[in-house]
Amino acid sequence: MADTNTRISTLVGDNDVVLFMKGTPLFPQCGFSSRAVAILDHCGVAYESVDVLQDMEIRQGIKAYSDWPTIPQLYVKGEFVGGSDIMMEMFEAGELKQMLDDHGVAKAES
Repeated sequence: MADTNTRISTLVGDNDVVLFMKGTPLFPQCGFSSRAVAILDHCGVAYESVDVLQDMEIRQGIKAYSDWPTIPQLYVKGEFVGGSDIMMEMFEAGELKQMLDDHGVAKAES
């Protein structure tokens, strides 16, 4: 588990925005992951995605790492934000865009 935590820490630390999800941004494998991708795409930020279906150690490890039982999980500048429901609430309130702007997150390339 220590190796998995190190891998997760590296992913979270090396990228401004990381989405641990089921599937990929082009082919999400669940509705919650699809919603999370749509929110991030609408915000226009660059982000790294990790397909937990391709790595069972990451799939289980991310839940322990964040102490959050579900996937997807969003991290911004190393900070755990939440899952798709929290992302949706923050997006609708304008808080997610504000957080991304405040942290100076890079915009996605067109």
